[in-house]
Amino acid sequence: MTFENLNIILPIREALAKQGYLNPTPIQEKAIPFILEGNDVFGCAQTGTGKTAAFALPILQLFHTKQLTKKTQGIKALILAPTRELAIQIGESFDDYGKNINIKHTVIFGGVSQGNQTRALQQGVDILIATPGRLLDLMNQGFVKLHTIEFFVLDEVDRMLDMGFVRDIQKIITKLPVKRQTVFFSATVPPEIKKLANGLLTNPVSVQVTAVSAPAEMVKQSMYFVEKQDKKDLLKFVLEKENINHALVFMRTKHGANKLVKDLVKFGISAEAIHGNKSQSARQKALEGFKNRTIKLLIATDIASRGIDVDKLTHVINYELPEVAETYIHRIGRTGRAGEGGAAISFCATEEKAYWKDILKLVGTAVVIETPPKFNNVRTAEDNAPERKRQFGNSGGSGSNNRRFSNKRRF
Repeated sequence: MTFENLNIILPIREALAKQGYLNPTPIQEKAIPFILEGNDVFGCAQTGTGKTAAFALPILQLFHTKQLTKKTQGIKALILAPTRELAIQIGESFDDYGKNINIKHTVIFGGVSQGNQTRALQQGVDILIATPGRLLDLMNQGFVKLHTIEFFVLDEVDRMLDMGFVRDIQKIITKLPVKRQTVFFSATVPPEIKKLANGLLTNPVSVQVTAVSAPAEMVKQSMYFVEKQDKKDLLKFVLEKENINHALVFMRTKHGANKLVKDLVKFGISAEAIHGNKSQSARQKALEGFKNRTIKLLIATDIASRGIDVDKLTHVINYELPEVAETYIHRIGRTGRAGEGGAAISFCATEEKAYWKDILKLVGTAVVIETPPKFNNVRTAEDNAPERKRQFGNSGGSGSNNRRFSNKRRF
C-alpha cells in the first residue's frame, strides 16, 4: 500500500517523501479513505501509530481540493489536543505535510503570553490547533469564533478526560456548527468515551488498530526487581551496561522527576525534567535538547509525555511503574516505532509489585527478568521475596543473569 493508492494528491506525497514517509501506517490506511469521503470517524489507536497524519493529510487535501471552502473568512478546521507538547507536534506535522499547499494554520496553548497567538489569529488562519483551556480563554475574549468550522478533530480524547477537560470540551462543542465533519481519536474506549462520541459523531465509521493491550512488537521488555532506595544506582548501572546514550525515563510524580534530575546531574549525566509545573519555555527547551540529543535523559511524567515524538528513540525506562496498567503500554510505545527496534526497561520496588502484576495481565507476552547487582550490601526486592523465585522457576542453568516470565504462569 502506498499514499498514491490512498488517493493522496501529489503535492502532499512529495512533502511526505521529503520526510521519508513512503507507505501509510495501518491507521492511516484505514482512516484516510473514509475521511476523504466525508465520513465522521471514530478511531482507536495508541500513541505512535501515525494517527496525526491520519487526520492531517485528509484535512490538507480537502482544503487543497476546495472541499473545505474558503468562500467565507474564518477558521475551517479545529483540532483539539490535551497537552501543549502534542498541540505543538501536530502543528509541526502540518508544517511538514503542507509545505506545498497554501494553508494557514496556528497553534494556541496556555502557559505562555497570548500576544503572538492572538496576532496570528487576527491575521487569519484556516486551521486552528489548540488546547481546550487556552481556546476557551481566547473565545471568551473574542479572538476566536467557531461558527465557520467545517472539520473538527478531537485527539487523545481519553487523556483529555483524564486531565479534567470534559466540561471545557462540552462548552467548545456548543459553539460549533451542527453541520460539520468530526474525527475522534482515543487510545482507550471506556464508557465515558463512548458516551461522548455518541453525542458528537453522526453515523461514524469505526477504525481500530493494535489493541491497547498489545505492546509494540519491536520492543524488547525487561524488568529489574530492586529496592526503592537503590533505583538511582541501578539506573546508572543500566545506562552503562546497555551503553544507553538516549532514553526517555518515566516517573509518577513531578517532585520525583525533579529530584531524579538533580541526582543524575551529580552523577555527571545530562538530564532534564518535563512536567506540568515547568514553564512552557522550559518544557520546549528540554524537549528540543532531547530531540537534538544534547540531553541524554528526559525525565517525564505521563501527562507531560503525551506529544513527545522522538525519531529513533531506542530506550524507554520505567523508573517508577505506572499505577494504571494501560499507561505502561503507552509508555513503551514511545520506542520501537516505524519498524525500528527498541527496548523498555522497568524497575519494580517491593511496594510496586501490585502494579507489575496488573501490567503482566495486560501485556500477555514474555518479559526478561534481569538480576540487579548488589548496592551497598542492601538486599534487593528480589532477595526479599524468595517465594517469587519459586513461582518464576529457573531459566535454564545456574549462573544465568536473566529468566523469562510469561503471564501464563502465576505471579
